[in-house]
Amino acid sequence: MAETGERKDWRRKRDRRGVGGRRESAGADGPYWIYGLHAVAAALANPRREIVRMVASKNALDRLVETGATLPASIEEVLPRELDRLLGAEAVHQGVAIETEPLEPAGLASVSGARLLLLLDQVTDPHNVGAVLRSAAALGVDALVTTSRHRAAESGVLAKAASGALDLVPVVEVTNLARAMEELGELGFMRVGLDSEGPATLEDSVAGDKVALVLGAEGKGLRHLTRELCDVLARIDMPGAIKSLNVSNAAVLALYIVRRHLDGKGKR
Repeated sequence: MAETGERKDWRRKRDRRGVGGRRESAGADGPYWIYGLHAVAAALANPRREIVRMVASKNALDRLVETGATLPASIEEVLPRELDRLLGAEAVHQGVAIETEPLEPAGLASVSGARLLLLLDQVTDPHNVGAVLRSAAALGVDALVTTSRHRAAESGVLAKAASGALDLVPVVEVTNLARAMEELGELGFMRVGLDSEGPATLEDSVAGDKVALVLGAEGKGLRHLTRELCDVLARIDMPGAIKSLNVSNAAVLALYIVRRHLDGKGKR
């Protein structure tokens, strides 16, 4: 059936401004969009998450209900193509998005009872940080520690790459990573820096029952002061021609090795 002139005019206005009149925020300075079924479901289940608005297709809502997700009272039901216009064609939204305030980061004091921490030294790519968070959630990391500056801001891209882990793994922000590492040493953490040219393998280096694994940015690696504050620099031994890995791939292998140690499976 042909649309009336009034209906067409409404659609043109809606196309220009996007769903709810907002575009996706670039980072953590204000509300932004989280999209994708896993990321949205985890955000809805997080009591610390402040939901501003939810938009979804009927099919996506049905799938969320099937998983037992608790939905907000107010939901804007839309067509998938409207989400395409809102988020951009590259966003794999699976028919659902929520506009949310960034999470309040935890402080370093919150990790005193932790056994496994992951520290990122100026890793800024949101895809990498999201993938690292996903591995951290899978391998039981108690918290991710990052700096307030030179980090990947909380965003839809990061949340999608994390596939829900952004709302599962606490993120600690510190002003000075070196000072934080000193404090972690005082708390009894063994600070292990991952370095492709480290003098010993990670399996032979990790010790104790509290480990802070430190990863540097791709290309630059660990900064000089960060390296100096590590108790040990260790490598992952690989038999192939390539000896260095993408930071997210290195994270999952290193965390698996450290987790085996902490669980007693890696001890000899």
